[in-house]
Formats: sequence, C-alpha cells, structure tokens
Amino acid sequence: MENTLLKELKILLVEDEKRLAQLLKDAISDSFFSIVIAKDGKEGLKKFKSFKPDIVITDIMMPFCDGLEMTQKIKELDEFIPIIVLSAHSDKEKLLKAIDLGINKYFIKPFDPDELIEHIKKIAPKINKQKKVFLKENFIFDNNTMTLYKDGKIINITKREKEFLFLLIKHQNTLVTTEDIKINLWKEEVSDERLRTFIKRLRIKISKDIIENIQGQGYLISPLNT
Repeated sequence: MENTLLKELKILLVEDEKRLAQLLKDAISDSFFSIVIAKDGKEGLKKFKSFKPDIVITDIMMPFCDGLEMTQKIKELDEFIPIIVLSAHSDKEKLLKAIDLGINKYFIKPFDPDELIEHIKKIAPKINKQKKVFLKENFIFDNNTMTLYKDGKIINITKREKEFLFLLIKHQNTLVTTEDIKINLWKEEVSDERLRTFIKRLRIKISKDIIENIQGQGYLISPLNT
C-alpha cells in the first residue's frame, strides 16, 4: 500500500551540485512517479509553479535564491506543501529558520537515501488524502492530474481555469486576492474586468456556487468536509 502511494507522488529536487542531484535522483527515482531537478532556488520556484509537485526536497545553500528564500516563497503559494531540507552541515541558525518557515523535515549531508524514502512513506497517506478535493454539487478536483470531475465524468476546462481552481483549493477556505490571482495566472498585466469575465465563463461551465466572490477583495472555494 505504501509503495503504491509513493508511485503516485511527484518530487521536485532543488540542488545546485549537479552530480549530487543526479545521484540522489538515481537512488530514489524508482520509488516515485516522477522527479524533476532544479539547479537553484530561482529555477526551483519556476518549476514548482509549472510542475506542481507533491513534495519539495531542497538544499539550503544555493546561488541566486537559496533554499530558505525559495521555501518562504513556495509556502506563500502553498502553505501545506511538504518541504524537506538538505544541509551540508549542522548550521543551527539556518535550520531553525527553516523550521520557522514550516519545513516538514531536514537531513544533514551525507545521508542515506533510504531514510529519505522512509520519511516520505510516513507522510504519503496524508498527501494522498489531499489529492482529491470534494466540492459542492458532486464536483471533485484532482490536484495531481489537475482534472475536474462531476459525477465521475471529466469536465472540460482550460489550462488557466484548472490553474485557477488549483490556486483556490490550495488556499481552501481562505480568501485569494484578485492581485494574487492575476500574478499566478497571467504573465502580462490584466484588468479587473478581464478577470471577472474569465471567472464568469468558468462559472457557466461548472457552477456559480463553487467559487465564492468577496466583493472588491477576491475569491475563495470551500471544499466539503469528508
């Protein structure tokens, strides 16, 4: 059962030492669905947004954007994502800061990859429960495949609409401001009118009751308690 859950997990590995990153990927890749490598925190944040991993494994000391800075930015996007920190030495100050940022676990290099896998086995059931989110009117959103279902049938929505639902669900029961939505969904500047039109079209496809509008502030989604 545990191995089956691991095979469904996507891992983002952020490590600036290319050889070490590849060695770790080779050591653990057979256990997981897929593993993507990023060479620093800047690339890690970019790949986090596009790859949408279930777990992030990151080094602390990296150029451009270190592991702690990246972790803070990732937690702003998804406060529930498990983040495992790797450190070359026992730097208490940095590890304490990492803990304050809400990391799930840390390992001091060198470490046994099997210990990393065993830890992920422990948290895999909880991650799996978060994959499928039950919404009102028999809608279900699968965070792993970015797919929306109703009564077991796939609802055809655009990539951006999927990303919008994913964003709201990752901040479930919490207001997501219009500015945060614009930043996450578009690269260019977007007017309030364009955003409202986008959401209106999505509501026509699904249900106006799933997405709640907080006038002049933003939007939220409230999953059913299951």
